[in-house]
Parts: sequence; structure tokens; C-alpha cells
Amino acid sequence: MSQPADVVSHPSEVGSAGARLPNLARAEIGVIGGSGFYEFLKSADEVSVDTPYGMPSDPIVTGEVAGRKVAFVPRHGRDHRFPPHKIPYRANLWALRSLGVRQILAPTAVGSLNPAHGPGRLAIPDQLVDRTSGRAQTFYDERGAVHIAFADPYCPVGRAHSITAARAADWDLAESGTLVVIEGPRFSTRAESQWHAAQGWSVVGMTGAPEASIARELALCYTSIAVVTDHDAGVETGGGVTQAEVFEAFKDSIARLQTLLRNVIGQLPKPDADCSCHHALDGTAAAR
Repeated sequence: MSQPADVVSHPSEVGSAGARLPNLARAEIGVIGGSGFYEFLKSADEVSVDTPYGMPSDPIVTGEVAGRKVAFVPRHGRDHRFPPHKIPYRANLWALRSLGVRQILAPTAVGSLNPAHGPGRLAIPDQLVDRTSGRAQTFYDERGAVHIAFADPYCPVGRAHSITAARAADWDLAESGTLVVIEGPRFSTRAESQWHAAQGWSVVGMTGAPEASIARELALCYTSIAVVTDHDAGVETGGGVTQAEVFEAFKDSIARLQTLLRNVIGQLPKPDADCSCHHALDGTAAAR
């Protein structure tokens, strides 16, 4: 991996996604994930991107995957220094968009709320429930109300290609479901876990919100690819989930998940292909 290439600065309209985003066309697809994904980029370069919302979790790493230009940012930082509620979500998404990214793949570790679905299962959720609090939820907090449609929070094109690739790789797959995002950094109590399961929700994580909604505010396609690492508390008897167990289970899935991402990346549409996600701001104040 080379040293950081240069620093990309944004306009000074802090607090408004209406600020013009420079499009440097260094990448077309973004991956937001764990540090285990560095090695799947070929001829990687670092780009330090400053944003109106501060610096991303780490310098953006750009390279080639399956013949496509890809930008990667480790969600928690390469040393895992950012807990879920402190991740600079807005800076991460703004930085990726400024580099030309239009499609985001977001691998993440989740707990299962179904006793029948244990570690190693892959979920491609189609719905999201946000139970976080205190996180910066929008780019539009100083310039009037901008209301984006979010009934279907994930990109239909990205989901379809992810499902196809996962089927071909013979994953134990949930092709739909609801991801409930909790504030963290603690895990759920048994009562909370039982309540989530009783609502019919499928998996639980800590980082899927506001990541998905602010991606939509930038008219980005965003697809969550969730690897089950544990049964959430309350689903099984025992001592409940621990951080060490989650890390170990996700580590066991890294190589297979990298292969899946390569296959998905190779099949995603070109940047000029249209998608409903790209029209998220149509008809809003941001489009004027």
C-alpha cells in the first residue's frame, strides 16, 4: 500500500449536503467494512479526504477489484478505535461520494434474533429499524427541511446482485429481513432481545444507522450484507454474546465474504446506469 497521495478538501458550506461535491472519479464502488478487507484491493493507494463533517474513520484506500475502481474505508478505523456511536458516518459517506462512488456495499456483523439461524448465515436485509439515539442523522440540519423517501432503505439493484452472488456461492442465506440497529456499544439485554424478536425483526447490529439513511441523502445506492456471528441475548440460554465471540466468528467469515464482495462488485452496474436511489433528492429543497 502506498503512502497517502494527497488531501482532498470540500467547500466550506458546513452542515449542508447542498455544498458542491468535487467528483474526482477515483472510484465508482465503495466498501465500508472491517480492517480485514484491506488486502482484497489491488495496487491500493491512500487518499486523505477532508470533509465539512471532519475526517473519515481513516484515509480512504482506493484500488481495483474485479476490474472496477473501488474505494474502501474501515468503519471503525483500522485500529477499531471508533465505537459504533462515535463513528464519523457523515464524513465517511461524504468522502466516498466525493471520490466518485455511487454504489456502497456495507458488510457488517450482526446477531441473529431467530434460534434457527446461527453463526455463518448471511442476511441481505430489505428493511431497517433505527433504535439509535444521539447520532448525527442528517446532512440537512442547518438549511431547512429536506425529507427523503426511505420506505425501502436499501438499493434494489445492489440487493439483487448480492443475493444472486450469495446463492451461487451456496451461502446459508436470508434473502430479506429486518435489521434493527441499537445504539451500543453494549449488547442487548435478554428482555430487549426478546422484544426485538417478538416484533418479527431478523438480525441486530450497531452500525447500520444512520449509515443507510445518510447514504440515501447523497443519492447513493447502499446495500447491507450482514454476517451472523452469534445468537443475540434472549434467543438462547447461556451467558449472552461477548465481543471476543463476535470478533472470532466474523474473522472466520472474512475470506468467504471477500470472495462474495469481489463477485458482487464485478456484476454491479456502471456508474452511469440509472437507479431509483439516484433520484432520492428529486423534488426536495436540495434539488433546487
